[in-house]
Amino acid sequence: MSAMQFTPNKSASRAMASLKITLGDVYRGFFDITHNSLALLGMLLAMSVVVLSARPDLRTTAEEQLLGWLLQRQEAVAGSADIEPEPTAVDRVTAALPAELPEQQAKVTYWLSRKYRVAPEPLGALVAEAFTVGEKVNLDPTLILAVMAVESRFNPFAQSPVGAQGLMQVLTRVHTDKYEDFGGQLAAFDPVSNLRVGVQVLKDAIRRAGSVEGGLRLYVGAVTTDGSGYINKVMAEHLRIQSVALGRPVPRTAMPAPAVIPVSTPVHPAQAPGAEIEAVVPSATTRPAAALAHS
Repeated sequence: MSAMQFTPNKSASRAMASLKITLGDVYRGFFDITHNSLALLGMLLAMSVVVLSARPDLRTTAEEQLLGWLLQRQEAVAGSADIEPEPTAVDRVTAALPAELPEQQAKVTYWLSRKYRVAPEPLGALVAEAFTVGEKVNLDPTLILAVMAVESRFNPFAQSPVGAQGLMQVLTRVHTDKYEDFGGQLAAFDPVSNLRVGVQVLKDAIRRAGSVEGGLRLYVGAVTTDGSGYINKVMAEHLRIQSVALGRPVPRTAMPAPAVIPVSTPVHPAQAPGAEIEAVVPSATTRPAAALAHS
């Protein structure tokens, strides 16, 4: 019985001894590999130092590359963390505080803002500019605003299928010459510049036609129809905006053509471009009568 118990104990002892030897070998092997790797790495670093010391040109190149990499990393981190501030960005904004406008213009601004769901500040600048330019060329400012409302709903980036652009939906390719004084064709998307060019085109059309209705027909480029639908829309909106400006009830149905509204003292909108609209618009007899604004 004692002999049978002794044999398993002896086998277990031998197994434990073999396991210890194996673990020891593994530990020594890992230590040797790590030690040799560290030694190899240290040798490579030492050789690199010696080479760089003997070759200043290589050292300079390595330093420049390392510095460039560090700067790139720094810029990448900085760029991903924050957007660079631009305190002068407000200088590019076309906006005016409606509360600082004359009462007549402020009423129109707030009414248009509610109706067309456009912020009152940029609308305030457009309303003020319409009154200023309207007085200069003897054109009712509420008519100018009515054309903008019908043409683009006060979207300065609007474009029609035929290429009419901006607030007043002027065919930029036809009236390229008018945009030259404003810096080029891209000025079509500057709200104030587009307004001024559109007023030039509208004033010219009214003068050629001899009436507001006839001028609107030329402005819209009515060819296959008499343009009555467009004319009625503009004149109806004209009457509504005029009523707001004069403090009268706003009509809800079509009414006769409105009378000319007296223009109050003009107020220049904030950040309006320096180029001035011409008081006398040059003749457009060299262009087709039905292509003054858009087709």
